Amino acid sequence: MKTLPGDAVDDDTAPGTRVAQEGILRRQSARESAARTYARALPIVPVRARGLTIEGADGRRYLDCLSGAGALALGHNHPVVLEAIRKVLDSGAPLNVLDLATPVKDAFITELFHTLPPGLADRARVRFCGPAGSDAVETACELVRAATGRTGLIAFTGACHGRTAGQHDAHTGAHDVRVTRLPYPQDYRCPFGVGGETGADLAARWTESVLDDPRSGVPLPAGMIVESVQGEGGVIPAPDAWLRRMRQLTADRSVPLIVDEIQTGVGRTGAFWAVEHSGVTPDVMVLSKAIGGSLPLAVVVHRDDLDTGEPGAPTGTFRGNQLAMAAGTATLAHVRQNRLAERAATLGARMLSRLRDLAREFRCVGDVRGRGLMIGVEFVDPEGEALGVGRVPGAEPDGDSVGGGSGARCRDDVGEAPSGSWPSVMPDRARRPLPAAPELAAAVQRECLRRGLIVGLGGRHASVVRLLPPLTITDEQAAAVLDRLADAVRAAARCHGGAATARNTQ
Repeated sequence: MKTLPGDAVDDDTAPGTRVAQEGILRRQSARESAARTYARALPIVPVRARGLTIEGADGRRYLDCLSGAGALALGHNHPVVLEAIRKVLDSGAPLNVLDLATPVKDAFITELFHTLPPGLADRARVRFCGPAGSDAVETACELVRAATGRTGLIAFTGACHGRTAGQHDAHTGAHDVRVTRLPYPQDYRCPFGVGGETGADLAARWTESVLDDPRSGVPLPAGMIVESVQGEGGVIPAPDAWLRRMRQLTADRSVPLIVDEIQTGVGRTGAFWAVEHSGVTPDVMVLSKAIGGSLPLAVVVHRDDLDTGEPGAPTGTFRGNQLAMAAGTATLAHVRQNRLAERAATLGARMLSRLRDLAREFRCVGDVRGRGLMIGVEFVDPEGEALGVGRVPGAEPDGDSVGGGSGARCRDDVGEAPSGSWPSVMPDRARRPLPAAPELAAAVQRECLRRGLIVGLGGRHASVVRLLPPLTITDEQAAAVLDRLADAVRAAARCHGGAATARNTQ
């Protein structure tokens, strides 16, 4: 396999490479819980890594577009991160200090404040918590509940805000009455069947009705939590105008707005923080993944007037990880100083354009979408029965348009609307979304792995192939990623029969 610039791995054989990969995988299967996820889909044993490249125990090299589920903004073992970690280790500094002040923590907070949206940075407080994003979300929810004296939360369909028991309330599929889930606007499977600005407007009106209608059964909440781009939900960017509406609705009602930047932050979407695309200043931001420079770290940034924390409030034993703070400082500074967010915007746009060419070639590609270097390709069943209401008037009747504002389609599982929110009867459309094809998406993932490309899955029934390459990816590396993905789609489509093959052969 061709070695790409920036992906070189040491020539000396590491000890792990002498161990049979099959034996390690066999022991993992026998000894680890069945709850493991990535290991099932990606049966490899990484032993060395640098930048975009992972080397397995079998000697094969892979281009990693999973990036630790988005945690590796600079890729594997970036020199500035390794230098920062070594500096702390060599200094003799303590590695875990609970919430005590240290020079390492002070440097991290200072660099973090350099990157925050101005409206928040001017009056921000930082709360360290347990090291996972789930901890940050739970801490943020408790923060707004304590500050407002209210208990309810507004979240959105398709959301993923972590895995702890308390904050799982806000995750799609949970049924805790404290959380109300409202429609999240999107084009490909629009909840209202219209997409675009109209769909976003209807989603905003639904939210406004729930907040203001005394018959809605939803008391004024303690906060609203939203992802500017839903990650695990299938890489679905929130319309900027809709997010501004959410900001106005919450501000007018004194409801704190929590923005989840765990996966979208640190330049991933083409802005340092994804919420900046819409010009919105949130009341609370939850941060994890990339801010630790590949090590566990999570923080909550919030307005100072929400700071009602009492001494001894539970925030986690491992909130003083000095190595993670040093690695995070190096990562934040490198992304900021080298304008990697702008680079992500430019390269991401080119990658999306090429993927849309692939979507025009294959009927099994239902949608291509994303922002910056956060990209999703949704696979569908071309022979399946179309779902819900389709494209609005003026959209292309042949169905070749993909990935964005023109793809106005809908899902059929939204339920009844609040009274007065929108017309009760939607007109029929010629173009409808097709059923998700999770087996095809999994086949594409397997074919990618055979070609030395690691990708993730997410979205509706895990039918979306997700690309989260490091922000340091080069043009040549990006071309190699797309070539391998295109080959994988062709191979998987052939195995799934003629219906998934090229559109121009129909």
